[in-house]
Amino acid sequence: MSRILLFNKPYGVICQFSRDGLHPTLADYIAVPDVYPAGRLDTDSEGLVLLTDDGKLQHRFTDPKHKSPKTYWVQVEGMPDEVALANLRSGVLLKDGITLPAEARAIEELVNLWPRNPPIRERKTIPTSWIELTIREGKNRQVRRMTAAVGLPTLRLIRYRIGEWTLDGIEPGQSNFEDI
Repeated sequence: MSRILLFNKPYGVICQFSRDGLHPTLADYIAVPDVYPAGRLDTDSEGLVLLTDDGKLQHRFTDPKHKSPKTYWVQVEGMPDEVALANLRSGVLLKDGITLPAEARAIEELVNLWPRNPPIRERKTIPTSWIELTIREGKNRQVRRMTAAVGLPTLRLIRYRIGEWTLDGIEPGQSNFEDI
C-alpha cells in the first residue's frame, strides 16, 4: 500500500523543497522525509498539492496519458456570461495550442474560504466572481491563460481537487496522509 501526502499550499509558497532565499518553500511546512510533489502549483496559486515517496505513483499523477482531472476555484475580474463559459467548455486557443475541453460553471462566492495574504487587488468599478473549472491537462499557467483568453483575468486561483482527492478538512499550510 502506498501513502500520499495532501498539502494545502498557501499563496506565496514555492512548490519545491530547495530554498531560494526569497519565498517560503515546502520545506517550511512539510517535515516528512523523502516525499516529492507530483506536479507543481505556481507560487501565486493556492491549494492542493500531492506529494509521495513512490516514484511510479508520482509519474502516474503527472503523466498526461492518465489525464487526472484537476478542479480549480478561480476568482476572476468581471462576471462570466454563458459565452465565456461555453468557450472554456469547448477549449480555448492559447499561444501553444487549443486546450482540451473543460468543465466550467459560475459558482457563488465561497463564504467559508480562508483569507488570502496578501488580499487580491480589487477595483471599485469592476466586480469579481468565481468560476469552478476542471481541466485534464496541465499546460504552464493554463487556468490563468484560459480565463484571460475569455476576458476574465484571474485574481485568485485555488486548486481544490486532483482526481479523487480534495482540500476538504485541510487548512492552508496543513497536510494529511492518505493510504491508496
